[in-house]
Amino acid sequence: MPLNSAELLAVLAALGHVQRLRVIEELAAGRVHVSELARRLGLSRPLLYMHLERLEKAGIVTGALELSADGKAMKYFELTPFEFRLNVDTVRQALRADQDASPGTSGNEEGPTDMEDTST
Repeated sequence: MPLNSAELLAVLAALGHVQRLRVIEELAAGRVHVSELARRLGLSRPLLYMHLERLEKAGIVTGALELSADGKAMKYFELTPFEFRLNVDTVRQALRADQDASPGTSGNEEGPTDMEDTST
């Protein structure tokens, strides 16, 4: 099923930061506890959670809480299988999906126009 424009922008924004690409690289080997992932990447846990949240919103990773043997809640993340191709047809399909979801609109409504600043 084609992505709509909001979903397309969420994927592009999620992939538009080097730290999130590094997260994907680390998770490619399998699921990892968030503290271990933070150590591997040299990131604070709050900053890592911000990146993981963006990737999770885009459907690229999933997180799950598990209980350790001593009863502590442990958060693990893993990659969700994905393949993404971007070309003019991808963009056109996203815009068509928006129009199909909102019949009777002219397609000139304002929506998200810029990806967020990814300089952090």
